[in-house]
Amino acid sequence: MISAIIHGVILAFGLILPLGVQNVFVFNQGATQPKFSKTLPVVLTASICDTILISLSVLGVSVIVLEVYWIKVVLLTVGIIFLAYMGFVTWKSKPISNSSDIKAPSPKKQIAFAASVSLLNPHAIMDTIGVIGTSSISYSGIERLGFTFACIGISWIWFFSLALVGRQVGKLNNSGGFISILNKVSALIMWGTAIYLIITLIPK
Repeated sequence: MISAIIHGVILAFGLILPLGVQNVFVFNQGATQPKFSKTLPVVLTASICDTILISLSVLGVSVIVLEVYWIKVVLLTVGIIFLAYMGFVTWKSKPISNSSDIKAPSPKKQIAFAASVSLLNPHAIMDTIGVIGTSSISYSGIERLGFTFACIGISWIWFFSLALVGRQVGKLNNSGGFISILNKVSALIMWGTAIYLIITLIPK
C-alpha cells in the first residue's frame, strides 16, 4: 500500500512539473488576479479535470474514447479553437499596475478556459492514459486505490500551490512588466499547442 502511494506521488510529480498550457494558465491567473479567491474557479476546474482524467485512465475508459476516431477529431478541433482564442485574448491583455482596477474574467469564462486546457490537452491525456493508466495495471484492490488517490492528491496540491506562487509573484511585480511578458509567453505556448493539435489531425 505504502509503495503504491509513493509510486503515485513520484509519478504524478514527474508528469505535472513540466511547463505546459495548463500550468502556465493557472500560474498566469494567480499572478494577474487581484485576490487569490478569484483564482479558485481556475484551480478547482483544473484539479477536478485532472481527477476525471486520472480516474478514467485507471478505469480504462479514456482508452476506449480515444479509439473512436470521430470523437478524437471533435475533441482536438474544439481544443484548437479554444487555444487559438485564448492565445489571442492573452496576447492582447494589458497588465494594470493597480490591482484594484483589474476587472477579473467571469467565473464561467475562467472555468471554460481551464477546462479546455485540461481536457483538450493531448499531452495531459496521453500522460494519464499512457503513463498513469498503464502504471495502475500493476496494482489491484486497495493498492490501486492508494495509487490513484496519490496521483489525484498531488494534482490538487500542485494547482493550489502554483496559483499561490503566481499570486506572490504578481504582488512583487506590480509594475506590469513581468505580467506583460508572462502573457506573451502564455499566448505563444497556447498557439504552439494549437499548431501541434493541427499536425496531429493531418493524416499520415
